[in-house]
Amino acid sequence: MGFLKIAVAIFAIAGLAFAVLTVWGHWRWQGLTQGLIEQLEAARLEPQPSLFDARELDGLPPVVQRYFRAVLPEASPIIAAAEIGHRGRFNMGEAADAWKPFSSRQRVVMQKPGFVWDGAIRMLPGLSVRVHDAYVAGEGVLHPALLGLFTLASLRGTETLAQGELMRFYAEAVCYPTALLPSQGVRWTPVSESSALATVDDGGVAVSLTFTFGADGLIESVRAEARGRTVGGKIVMRPWEGRWFDYRVQAGMRVPMAGEVAWLLPPEEGGRKPYWRGSTTLLRYEFAPKWP
Repeated sequence: MGFLKIAVAIFAIAGLAFAVLTVWGHWRWQGLTQGLIEQLEAARLEPQPSLFDARELDGLPPVVQRYFRAVLPEASPIIAAAEIGHRGRFNMGEAADAWKPFSSRQRVVMQKPGFVWDGAIRMLPGLSVRVHDAYVAGEGVLHPALLGLFTLASLRGTETLAQGELMRFYAEAVCYPTALLPSQGVRWTPVSESSALATVDDGGVAVSLTFTFGADGLIESVRAEARGRTVGGKIVMRPWEGRWFDYRVQAGMRVPMAGEVAWLLPPEEGGRKPYWRGSTTLLRYEFAPKWP
């Protein structure tokens, strides 16, 4: 009986310690998230013009013109910022699949382009990995931490990471489509009847993505020929793809509410490897002020 009481006491102390770590980790992580968002907002500019004018589509590849006419009514307000929430599953396995549930909130600003993704991936009941994936003032950030306390990796400041995060910003711009307009800094060139190349240069961080459009004019997929993938603590360049589904009308615009993201690996590395599948739970826009 004495041993049983000791065991119960040990488990109680361990449970209390874990609860304290969980609360402390949540508090600490919130502070780190707020710090990144403050940096994001400090670099923010208001986009101009404040309204979409269909005349700016003149000269674009026909497939791109069809897309904007399908998703943006004339005189739509230009998006300045967005709050986005997701739920879904994240593949934590490098070799074998290991899908885990996640939830996330993301702050996005359009000018200067940037975002802060704050994700929680549940490894076990009560045990989560918190993740910051961000592009802030031209710099990429990737920081996963167990319980928000114990850092698993900390990547920041490299050119490869910055390019990869800017690719993510524009691949996800299907959710804030005015960011893809020529007036917002995107250069479009034709690839085929159903695809076009978008090129952006954000203060020296330059990226190109191939967008493929469906028969309905909507974006079906976005592809980068080389994006940095973290494997065993190292970054290797691999093709990367996002696919988008379930378009619905939000604030007058047609945007996807679900998607899947995958690495396009060579056959010896397992071929196409999806690692993110999610649906949108929150989508709230802030629009550019109307200039006199």
